Formats: sequence, C-alpha cells, structure tokens
Amino acid sequence: MKLAKVLLLSVVTISPFSVFAGEASVTYGKFNDFTDVRAANETRGGYHKRIEKQFTKHFQELAEKLPEGYKLGVTINDIDLAGDVRFGGGREMRIVKPIHFPKLKFSYALTDANGKLVDKGDAELKDMSFMDKIRRGRDEEFMHEKRLITDWFEDQLLSKIDAN
Repeated sequence: MKLAKVLLLSVVTISPFSVFAGEASVTYGKFNDFTDVRAANETRGGYHKRIEKQFTKHFQELAEKLPEGYKLGVTINDIDLAGDVRFGGGREMRIVKPIHFPKLKFSYALTDANGKLVDKGDAELKDMSFMDKIRRGRDEEFMHEKRLITDWFEDQLLSKIDAN
C-alpha cells in the first residue's frame, strides 16, 4: 500500500499537468416547436426548465475537458426525447421503446483562447440502437440524450482540437 502511494505521488509530481478549463454557453430555440419535449405528469414549463438545466449542465461539464480559454457555444434547435408519452394507469408516463429513439439538432461554434474559430457547424444526432448499448453507471435523467451529446463531443469535437 505504501509503495502504491509513493508511485502515485511520483507520477503526479513528474507528469506535466494539462490544464482543462473550457467553457460552454447553451441557448435554446422554442420548446413549443421541438419535436418531443412533452412532460408526463408535470407542468410543461417546469419540465422544459428541467431539460434546459440538465442539458446546459451536461455541455458545461463536457466543456471542462477543453483546453483553457476555449469556448463552446451551442444553440439547441430541436429535441426529440427517447420514448413517447402515453396515458396509462390513470396518468401520463414516458414509455421508452426502441422505436422512439433520441434525436437532437443543434448548431455550435468552438473558439480557442485567442478567439479564433476552431470549428463550427450543425449537428444532427440520433441513436436508433440506443437501447442495445451498455449503460454506464446508474440510470440518470435524459441519459440517452446525454450519451448522444457525449459521443459527439468526444468523437467529433475533441478531434478538431487535436488536429490544430
């Protein structure tokens, strides 16, 4: 155990530190125009605020992996949540089945610490096999949509930084 602590301490002090402190700002189109952000047994406005809070937080957490000074601006244009809201058992509930896969549309712009545009574009994400994937950790709210965003961020956006 003592050896492990010494090794860990030496690795931490010897290895160069990478500074990650990117930022993200997220704006939203009109929720009433989105494909499916329908609430089940909750007020529409409250549910939309919860979606906004969760998605914004997720983009901000991902942006922390960007180099210091990088800024990611995202405008979410459409959300189609996994599942579909149905009436059953005396109340409405979101039923998640493979036929109702998650889809997201957003535009983005990534700038470096000097304000130079690194990448910008429109993303249209969907995962038709979302239910076949191994779940990472515990279930969390909007996990299928967050996985879409994370996969895009890691596969598409981070590669643009590595190329610069």
